[in-house]
Amino acid sequence: METGQWARKNHDVLEQVLIVAGLTVLVLISPGPDMALVLRNTLIGGRLAGVQTSLGILSGNLVHISYCVAGIGWLISQSIVAFSVLKYAGAAYLLYLGLQSFRESRTPVAPAGGEPNRGRNWYLQGLINNVLNPKGTLFYLGIFTVVITPETGALGMLFLILTMMLICALFWLIFVLTLDRPAIRDFLEKSQVTVNRIFGAVLIMLAVRVASIER
Repeated sequence: METGQWARKNHDVLEQVLIVAGLTVLVLISPGPDMALVLRNTLIGGRLAGVQTSLGILSGNLVHISYCVAGIGWLISQSIVAFSVLKYAGAAYLLYLGLQSFRESRTPVAPAGGEPNRGRNWYLQGLINNVLNPKGTLFYLGIFTVVITPETGALGMLFLILTMMLICALFWLIFVLTLDRPAIRDFLEKSQVTVNRIFGAVLIMLAVRVASIER
C-alpha cells in the first residue's frame, strides 16, 4: 500500500472513531430510560444494584449491535408492526417500573457501598429496559448505515464497536460511583419518599415519550 493510501485510510478510521465516540457520549448524557433506571436502582439497591443494571444495559447494547450487523435493525425500522410492537412493549415496561416506584416510595435508600436488596434481578431489568427501547434501535441503525459502512472492514467495525462499548462501560461506572457517594446518599435518605415518587413520575413520562416515537 502506498504511503498516501495508508495515511488516507488511517485518517478515515480516526474520523470514524471520533464521530462514533462523540455520538455515543451525546446519547449517554441525554436523559432517557436507561439513565432513569440506573439512577433509581442505584439509590434503591446500592452500588452493586447500579452496576448490575448497567451490565444489563451493556448486554442490551450488544443485542442492538448484533441485529443491526445482521440487517434486522433495518427491517424493524421499516416495518410499522415490528416497530410499534417494540416501542409499545418498551413503554409498557417503563410504565410498570414507574408504578412500582410509587408503590416503593417508602423503600429505604440503600447504604453507600451496601449490598443490593434481595429478590431483585437488577441485571434483567437493565437488559429488558435497553432492548425494548426503540431509541436504541434507531441509534445503532444510524451508526451502522451512516458511519460504519461495508467499506469499513471487519477489523475496523470491531474496533468501532469496542470503542462504543468501552465508552458506555466507563460512563455507567462513573455514574454509579458518583451516585453512591455518601453525601449524595445522605441527602436522598432524608427525602426518599419524594425521590421515589419523582422517579415514578419520570419513568411514566418516559413511557409516554417512548410510545410517541416515530420511525
